[in-house]
Amino acid sequence: MKLDNRTLRLIAVGASVTANCQPCLQTNVAKALESGADEQTIMEAIEVGKMVRQGAASKLDELANRWKQGNLVMDNAEGCGCQSLS
Repeated sequence: MKLDNRTLRLIAVGASVTANCQPCLQTNVAKALESGADEQTIMEAIEVGKMVRQGAASKLDELANRWKQGNLVMDNAEGCGCQSLS
């Protein structure tokens, strides 16, 4: 199954936010609008990107703090929080 262009652009919008890439976000929002996405759907994609970015940043901060305290053991079991997307 191949994703349609609208869906691909909405994914790209969320990924742009997650990557903190302003030029990518501007480009992908424009392309999403051109492909038929409405503003509400684009805002939902932006919110998903923000949730993933915030979860990842929070977990990275926790890991950095543990390393700073001398605990270099990596624990992948907790996840970043993006699994809560539903």
